[in-house]
Amino acid sequence: MLLSILLQAAAGAGLAKLGAGIGAGLAAIGAGIGIGRIGGSAMEGIARQPESASDIRMNLIIASALIDAVSLFTVVVCGFIL
Repeated sequence: MLLSILLQAAAGAGLAKLGAGIGAGLAAIGAGIGIGRIGGSAMEGIARQPESASDIRMNLIIASALIDAVSLFTVVVCGFIL
C-alpha cells in the first residue's frame, strides 16, 4: 500500500518536471518568434518611413523588453517547478 502511494507520487513528480521543461522551452521559442516578428516589422516600418525611425526604434525596444520580461518570468517559474 505504502509502496503504491510512493510510486504514484514519484510518477507525478516526473510529469511535473516534464511539464516544466516543456513550458520553459515553449516560452523561449515564443519569445524568439515574437522578437523576430517585432524586429522585422520595425525594419519594414523604418524602410517605408525613414523620418519616423526614432519613434519606431523606441517602440521596438519597449516591446522587446516586455516580451523578454514575460519569457524570463516564465522560465524562472518553470525552473522553480524543477
